[in-house]
Amino acid sequence: MSVGGRSSARATARLSVLVAILSVPAFTGVWELVARSGIVNAVLFPPPSTVAVAVLEWIRSGQFFGDLMASLSRVAAGFAIGAAGGIVLGVLTGRFRLVSSLLSPLFHILRPIPPIAFVPIVILWFGLSETGKLFLVVWGVFFTVWLATHIGVQKVDRGLIRAAQMLSTPQPQMLWEIVLLGALPYITVGLRTAVSISFYTLVAAELAGAFAGIVYRIEIAQQNMQTGQVMGGLAALGLLSFVADRSFAILAERAVWWR
Repeated sequence: MSVGGRSSARATARLSVLVAILSVPAFTGVWELVARSGIVNAVLFPPPSTVAVAVLEWIRSGQFFGDLMASLSRVAAGFAIGAAGGIVLGVLTGRFRLVSSLLSPLFHILRPIPPIAFVPIVILWFGLSETGKLFLVVWGVFFTVWLATHIGVQKVDRGLIRAAQMLSTPQPQMLWEIVLLGALPYITVGLRTAVSISFYTLVAAELAGAFAGIVYRIEIAQQNMQTGQVMGGLAALGLLSFVADRSFAILAERAVWWR
């Protein structure tokens, strides 16, 4: 690349960083102007300054951190169980044809059903207990991780597997050191996608009946026409999902460095 080309690339990179830094403040400023201009109903579409006040009041009330911990614990537990189940069954269906023939048709039928469709039956099955909320998050995470693992296992280099078989590698060692490690880049993509999905399904989980949580608080605020707190809850949900996604991406880049 010529000197002029490198200078142009550096200038473009600096401009991109500057635009990225200014994008959120610019959006917030436009939102404030539009909400206060009278073009829209400020009660239904409150300006960000009103949202910020509502969030501060939420924090001062002492309810915010309780809601935050309730939502995060549901996401973390549901993600851990769903991911573990998805990886185990994904390895088995991807590696063993008989297991795939038994389970894959069922999983492909169940996979497109959105967790929110289960809310009525989950309330009947589990009442308002935490088990029902956990079930919904696990449902959303499991199929994403299972599919990614299933495909990843099928994409493992057959030459490596044949070489391991010729060396009489025990099956557990084969699954752990060849199949699972070979599929890890695909599993990582599935896990990262599942991080966001776990927050999507949190909405369904807390709508199924909760006594604490960010979505629960949004629902209560909506019933009381506290639109500032509704918007603040949505912003908190988006920020949490973003931080979780970026944290997982950084962790994955270090853990799966060879992909």
